[in-house]
Amino acid sequence: MSLKIGILAAGITPDDLLPEFGSYADMCKSLFRQAGFTFDYVTFDVRDGVFPASAKDCDAWIVTGSKANVYEDLPWMRRLKSLILEIYDANLPTVGICFGHQIIAEAFGGDVNKYPGGWGVGLHRYEMVPDAEGLDAGMSSFTLSAMHQDQVLVKPDSAKVLAYSSFCPFAALQYDDRILTFQAHPEFDVTFETRLVEYLRGKSVPEGKADQALEGLAVPAAATDSIAIAHWMAGFLLRGKSIQQDVAGADVHETSKS
Repeated sequence: MSLKIGILAAGITPDDLLPEFGSYADMCKSLFRQAGFTFDYVTFDVRDGVFPASAKDCDAWIVTGSKANVYEDLPWMRRLKSLILEIYDANLPTVGICFGHQIIAEAFGGDVNKYPGGWGVGLHRYEMVPDAEGLDAGMSSFTLSAMHQDQVLVKPDSAKVLAYSSFCPFAALQYDDRILTFQAHPEFDVTFETRLVEYLRGKSVPEGKADQALEGLAVPAAATDSIAIAHWMAGFLLRGKSIQQDVAGADVHETSKS
């Protein structure tokens, strides 16, 4: 099944790392490619006020990470929240990552703010809620790169928790069959996460927290489960498109009978 994904780019890689690693949108494309998926993409730099004309311009959507804070409530963020709700009402599938995870929660009535426990940096492991679906058979937890000071502190009533940790109780959320979100970054591999932590050490990320993360990233066996999460996200987006097509087909059928 062909899939046209609209990437709502809420942020971009730091200037010093951009030439080597590409943008967050580029990393999302690369991750799906590594996982064996060939999709079509259109990127909208929403942080710069570039938005699609319609929620239906693409088959599925991804909201990326950002250095911005959701509670800044900037004009482009308010517009993005409205678009997220429009996409949901159009019955189109969406994946949110980090900032995307947070702003989607805000759009549905959740609360996002600085986490009292401080920064989440480096490799973090998350447990799946019993009976939650998404990961490959036999996987009850997953490891991803984290880079956040903010978290969803109060989840929306409509969101179902799929994964959690003691540090991040709402690590993965799902809204019906239409939205899937992750606090961590599936698109960040160990190399990029290491460089990013080094870059932010002593700037935004406290040195002690950064050094602890770098120790974990330097372990020879350090790895993420990003490919498994890519399969989960791709399956969700593809299944969402199929559901949307089934609903559209049913509407046509009902109209033809009336």
